[in-house]
Amino acid sequence: MKLPRIASIDVLRAVTMFLMLWVNDFPTLTNVPKWLRHANYNEDYLGFSDIIFPLFLFIVGLSIPLAIEYRIKIGKSVISNLKHITIRAVSLIIIGIYMVNYETGNSNSMLISISYWCILMAFAVFLIWINWSKSPIPLKWHNYLKGFGFLLLLFLAIIYKGGTDGTEWMTTQWWGILGLIGWAYFINALVYLFANRSLKLMVILFIIFSSLQLLHAFEILPKSNSILSIFNTIYGGTIPAFTTAGIIATLLYKKIANKNEFIIFGIFSLISIFFIAYGFATKPYWGISKLQGTPAWSGISIGIGFFLFYLFHYIVDVKGKVNWAKIIEPAGTATLTCYLIPYFYYPIRVITGFRLPDFYNSGTMGLLISLIYALLVVLFTGFLARKGFKLKL
Repeated sequence: MKLPRIASIDVLRAVTMFLMLWVNDFPTLTNVPKWLRHANYNEDYLGFSDIIFPLFLFIVGLSIPLAIEYRIKIGKSVISNLKHITIRAVSLIIIGIYMVNYETGNSNSMLISISYWCILMAFAVFLIWINWSKSPIPLKWHNYLKGFGFLLLLFLAIIYKGGTDGTEWMTTQWWGILGLIGWAYFINALVYLFANRSLKLMVILFIIFSSLQLLHAFEILPKSNSILSIFNTIYGGTIPAFTTAGIIATLLYKKIANKNEFIIFGIFSLISIFFIAYGFATKPYWGISKLQGTPAWSGISIGIGFFLFYLFHYIVDVKGKVNWAKIIEPAGTATLTCYLIPYFYYPIRVITGFRLPDFYNSGTMGLLISLIYALLVVLFTGFLARKGFKLKL
């Protein structure tokens, strides 16, 4: 089965990454409209920010069939693909664990402040996972730089102290954004690879994940408290289901790509409506909550994912309207680099005490400044990529 490159996926990824940078800056602002912010844990509410992460997971799924099919096309064996998937997933999980522990570090109990710890962590990630073969750095230095990066991560783990009393070592916690993406990618890519890239089998996998989510919602399945709890992300079903839905979207598009565009629109619209209706149907039982991972949050977010996939497909692939997205293109092609940059920026802000006057950190003006910040991060990512510095897993 040959899958064509779908340009709209790159554009959708770029837009989503740009929006993620924007909403992640909201905590530095005041008077942000409620509809833009994340809902609180016990709120029955879906804010704009609550849609961004599941959409990113959905896009990870959109890309999996294309990436694996390309590797098969160039002659990569099953073992080679398995190794690639495992290394990529483990890398994301490791980075995610370091990033989530940054949020709970205790500067008073550490050798260095948590801000300096974060900068060194981001620098180590940069050294280890940069695509050195495309960089201007001479080949003889590549292994030394990677090795130094690993030693730096080890050093940061040794000196880490977290928790309110500074007695806790690094833990997996909730894995962090990249960690959750790593788990969702791992299980979905594995199943896709060994399921002979079958649409039917991926639908079955989605039903399994959705069933697991419902069984947990009804408290029929308990949370795992054993050593197997490290697999709770998969066992819970919620997070990997978003990525499975993305795989289904790509495979379905491939299956109907030769049909009339109106038919494609109709099919994706019906699927979108179905998931959104499912979300609202389950809302009375558990509410809409990202932090609780309710079925309503999943259903509505997946419905939005299917709708946006078709919308961007129509704009970019059918109509060829892509120039409007050129300015944020690096967010879609160097996404990990883009995501890492704030882990330099925010600690530097803390260390230097830099902050714009309150007028620029509040309300509409604050939101505009944050948009400019997100754009600058993307542009800087593009600059680094052009110079040959781009992270690659």
